Amino acid sequence: MDTPTLEKIVVAALEDIKARDIEVIDTSKHTPLFDRIVVASAESGRQTRALAQNVHDKVKEAGGEIIGTEGQETGEWVLVDLGNIVVHVMQPAVRAHYKLEELWNTPPSSRRNAA
Repeated sequence: MDTPTLEKIVVAALEDIKARDIEVIDTSKHTPLFDRIVVASAESGRQTRALAQNVHDKVKEAGGEIIGTEGQETGEWVLVDLGNIVVHVMQPAVRAHYKLEELWNTPPSSRRNAA
């Protein structure tokens, strides 16, 4: 499945269960490992797990591949690896702490020089 199609499925799956602050980050110029990161917030561990499960189910229904899922035990941060896209569903405090958007939106040259 191509990346734009997969991205649309992921965002729609997150919107279905009312994820907040969905952000899609193009990482194709930063790493050869994946093309996009999708970050979304959820209000509780239950919602975090439900969002990740919905992404899993919708991608599978569309014929996409699920590489793996991590973090469903606690529900504070659930990662769904879809190959070209890595989805991070996080509770607000965890998201604020790790600031993935800042990490991936920073130009590579700036990241190398930061200590």
